[in-house]
Amino acid sequence: MNYKKIQSLFLVAMISFQTGCSKSGSTMVIPPVVPPLVATNDMDCWLTKPDQSVLLQKQTGVLSFVTTNNSNINIEVDSSLRYQSIEGFGYTLTGGSAYVINQMDAASKSSLLEELFGATATGIGINYVPDLIPLLKKILLINPNITILATPWSPPVWVKDNNSFTGGSLVPANYNVYAQYFVKCIQQMKAEGITINAITPQNEPLNPNNTPSLLMTALQQANFIKNGLGPAFQTAGITTKIITYDHNCDQPVYPLTVLNNAQANTFVSGSAFHLYAGDISALSTVHYAFPAKDVYFTEQYTASSGSFEGDLKWHVKNVVIGSIRNWSKNALEWNLANDGSYGPHTNGGCTTCKGALTIAGSAVTRNVAYYVIAHASKFVPFGSVRIASSIVGNLQTVAFQTPGNKKVLIAENDGAEVISFNIKYNGKWVVTQLQPDNVATYIW
Repeated sequence: MNYKKIQSLFLVAMISFQTGCSKSGSTMVIPPVVPPLVATNDMDCWLTKPDQSVLLQKQTGVLSFVTTNNSNINIEVDSSLRYQSIEGFGYTLTGGSAYVINQMDAASKSSLLEELFGATATGIGINYVPDLIPLLKKILLINPNITILATPWSPPVWVKDNNSFTGGSLVPANYNVYAQYFVKCIQQMKAEGITINAITPQNEPLNPNNTPSLLMTALQQANFIKNGLGPAFQTAGITTKIITYDHNCDQPVYPLTVLNNAQANTFVSGSAFHLYAGDISALSTVHYAFPAKDVYFTEQYTASSGSFEGDLKWHVKNVVIGSIRNWSKNALEWNLANDGSYGPHTNGGCTTCKGALTIAGSAVTRNVAYYVIAHASKFVPFGSVRIASSIVGNLQTVAFQTPGNKKVLIAENDGAEVISFNIKYNGKWVVTQLQPDNVATYIW
């Protein structure tokens, strides 16, 4: 309602009252009534609760910026302090994931892919994923700008020293021929309309126990990059990024060894990490040693034995907030989808890795990893930049500025008590609170 119109109505009423109601020749003056101010909503909040009663649900409460002091803790958000650009949030797309998704009927599959990869009100906007051809073509129709990372589990057995898909090492004499596998793969993907943005030379190079797998030490990887992979990319004019390591945070010496090799360094764009061992701060260790090189977080699974509550808080704290606060340009969960028995997978593969989705026919169950990633992917698109946000007590946070100049704050209450706090930005603040183990994304 227009305030001036309201005011003029009160003025007319006042004049009528004055002319019709007088006493002893005097006029009773009634002051105009000013309507109460209606609070405006300056910030949206999307919430997930550990008991699953609320799952990535937009809240209806009004969050207004105010300047009235209170005794709450302050989470300061400062967009003038800018850090790394963000390439995306997503999941690994394994052959097993593709298989169960492709078993869905056409309409259900189309709807699911729109939900996962569409930048719509109902979609969660996944924008970073490893590759598989048929499904990727459908994904690219929905999101042509998705970032794709490819990684091998094992070379062909004949270029290894044990002639097996499990373990063994790459024979140095075969560096060049194996490098051509990467070249041809990237070129053929391009011919199919799929651009591979980045590769890692080996998934989990220090784990020779998977089937398939390969043992590739840091010195071996440095030699393969400088004597095989890097020159092959250069000769073929391939601009796909080479990202080293792709294994746990307990061995930052591995990527540091590769990056300290002057010849390998020239071909390497950055380093990738998992968190099945070590501490997420390893990403910062490598970043500060080589600040011109990027860091990435490329895998973490939720187990069949885990709880929604425990996995929600741990993964948001470490995989999303932790990796990004330690300079990662992305955050990926393992893996997108599987069936109710956590398959299909290779013989010797993980029998307890729970996908973000459980698919049975065309029925879809959204598991905890879905919400872990969605709290970021839905609101933080490619090209966003991490900005400063404080961590106070048990309140874990990370903040972004999007290409559309929106500010996004992801917060997780890692404690056992309700936390009332202010989100402070540009000298004003919004008053809010989070229950224990709750996760919220705030947008303004």
